[in-house]
Amino acid sequence: MTNDRRKILEMLAEGKINADDADRLLAKIQGDRKDDPSEEAGRTSGQRPLKYLRVLVNSEDGDNVNIRVPMGLVRTGLMLTTMIPVAASDELEKNGIDLSGLSSLDGEELVEALRELNVDVDSANGDTVRVFCE
Repeated sequence: MTNDRRKILEMLAEGKINADDADRLLAKIQGDRKDDPSEEAGRTSGQRPLKYLRVLVNSEDGDNVNIRVPMGLVRTGLMLTTMIPVAASDELEKNGIDLSGLSSLDGEELVEALRELNVDVDSANGDTVRVFCE
């Protein structure tokens, strides 16, 4: 992890900046490294980069959700899991949530795994849910 990325994540963790600001800053430092094509977010073997994790919900009763999470924010969230205090991590594990496996994931491994993500749910009452990356 570069020093700039670490500083941005520390500012986010300390509440000095919000998630949108962190995403913009991370995108900016990513843009500064565009001379190296391997650094481009989510691009491997000539595939187009993934920019967003999308969640779409269309409810039969009219409640709709359309969420676009920038991939930079997904990576940031992954890195922030390594900053969770031990006591909090222990408490999460007591409640059946184990985040220990996330610390070993590389951001690009996650992006590649998400490339294949496609979840479609059609409920009996007409609600639909889609989760995918674009």
